[in-house]
Amino acid sequence: MTQLKPNDSSTSQSEQREDQKIGLLPGERMDDLLTDTGLRIIQSREVFSFSLDAVLLSRFASLPKRGRVADLCSGNGVIPILMSAGTEARMDAIEIQPRLADMARRSVEINGLQEQITVIREDLREYAKTAGNGIYDAITVNPPYMPVTAGDQNVNEHYAIARHEIHCTIEDIASACCRLLRPGGKLFMVHRPSRMLDIVETMRRYRLEPKRIQFVHPNTRSEANMILIEATRDGKPDIRLLPPIMVYNDEGVQIV
Repeated sequence: MTQLKPNDSSTSQSEQREDQKIGLLPGERMDDLLTDTGLRIIQSREVFSFSLDAVLLSRFASLPKRGRVADLCSGNGVIPILMSAGTEARMDAIEIQPRLADMARRSVEINGLQEQITVIREDLREYAKTAGNGIYDAITVNPPYMPVTAGDQNVNEHYAIARHEIHCTIEDIASACCRLLRPGGKLFMVHRPSRMLDIVETMRRYRLEPKRIQFVHPNTRSEANMILIEATRDGKPDIRLLPPIMVYNDEGVQIV
């Protein structure tokens, strides 16, 4: 089970000196990812922090041992950092927000992963036009879940961009992945079950054939609140529904 270990809010002088040493800015904290490799991540309450969906996507993605991987809508870079222990592939973390991209870049450096992970501040819609066709073996993406017309947008710009399709829609992602993936390359996405039909339809229009689907439920008594989807570029129709994931057991203990 992956959890966060936030720093205590009352910061001592020694902790402040340590924060300066590792390059933390005001309002930022260093969280332990509690993996066997001792990975850490820079977070801030002022921007959208990662949650369980990113952790589950990093586990769901079956990456090649080597090759080249992209993580779109990368935020603070948590997904490629988590995946780094399971592959030697070179990974590009694509993030449009300057502050989050900077946090991701510093987290990569703190974990000593500069040779494996490159953070690129770019709009994925433009990146797909300029990076080249068929350059990636796999792509992961944890995109904004809500259309701009759904619900109230948060007054915090960082939260609004992370939650709403302000800078990218499902179609933008599918179009970008169709360009960026080589034939046979794989796309791994986490999203909301309510958008499943839109996702599958859009993927197929862009030559991305869904191959594996897995629903995530809070517990055995609750409806699914997340969906994990794997698609293959130019793949043949053949879809598998995997056993569902339960986050909590019947006693309310987190098991994922």
